[in-house]
Amino acid sequence: MPDLRDLRVFVETAKRSSFVRAAVALEVSAAYVTKRIRVLEGELGVKLLHRSTRKVTVTEQGERIYQWALQILDAVDGMVAEVGASQAEPSGSLRICSSFGFGRNIVGPAISQLIARYPQLSVRFEVFDRLIDITSEGFDLDVRVGDEIAPHLLARRLAVNHRVLCAAPSYLARRGTPRTLGELSSHDCLVIKERDHPFGVWRLREEVIKVTGPLSSNHGEIAVQWAVDGRGIVLRSLWDVAPLLASGALVQVLPDVVQEANVWAVYPSRLSGSAKLRVCVDWLEESLRALNTGKAVAPVSPHQHPGSNKHHRQ
Repeated sequence: MPDLRDLRVFVETAKRSSFVRAAVALEVSAAYVTKRIRVLEGELGVKLLHRSTRKVTVTEQGERIYQWALQILDAVDGMVAEVGASQAEPSGSLRICSSFGFGRNIVGPAISQLIARYPQLSVRFEVFDRLIDITSEGFDLDVRVGDEIAPHLLARRLAVNHRVLCAAPSYLARRGTPRTLGELSSHDCLVIKERDHPFGVWRLREEVIKVTGPLSSNHGEIAVQWAVDGRGIVLRSLWDVAPLLASGALVQVLPDVVQEANVWAVYPSRLSGSAKLRVCVDWLEESLRALNTGKAVAPVSPHQHPGSNKHHRQ
């Protein structure tokens, strides 16, 4: 009988068409992946993969084995999740991802407190400037700002959030304050290419506004600093700019115009019943509760228990 670990190695290799990428996902060496594939091929008596210098492709027989392996591994994962859901103390590893600024400033501190409360958990946390396909890239959870979520994923809203337009008083004194959305096109706008945000396009009040400016970045914190420096108008989440608005470093432009950008926990359906994932999502919801009031987010005490599931979308 094939080893379940070898089946998992084969599935990861087939998904990624690469021994190296599979090794990275599994946190093992490429030589280990190669060896386990050969062992599996020997046990099954079939050739699973065509190997070339550039790419790995699945054979016809390998495709059938791949479909069976998916079913077997899903069943085993479901069994483990069901058992784990009944455990009082969640344990195991979680791979979590988020965007640069939100991940560093909000999610990272919350995860630190999560581990203090549940020391049997281990978390690998990564931040990206692109939208992650959590199913194919092997993540258990994506903490995402924005309401566009693929229908095959489960999602729970963690916090209400919206984006606002703002600029420094020095910029507005120099260039004037826009009074309508149409006037934004004649201003220096600080364009951010971050995750799934369309570059140079702001959707406000059901209008699509094309904006330009001399400065752009793939990092929201850089754009916010440019705004503070008086370089232009930025569209940014309230959680990020609220302290700057309160201090007067930035001023809200067109204050009656906002863009919905709620915070969601997004995860594959096959993990929705696991104790470790449920505890993590509950904890994040509790930790991010302050975002709903526009207040600064304070770390949750490691002695507090996370709240219950209040918003759940499928």
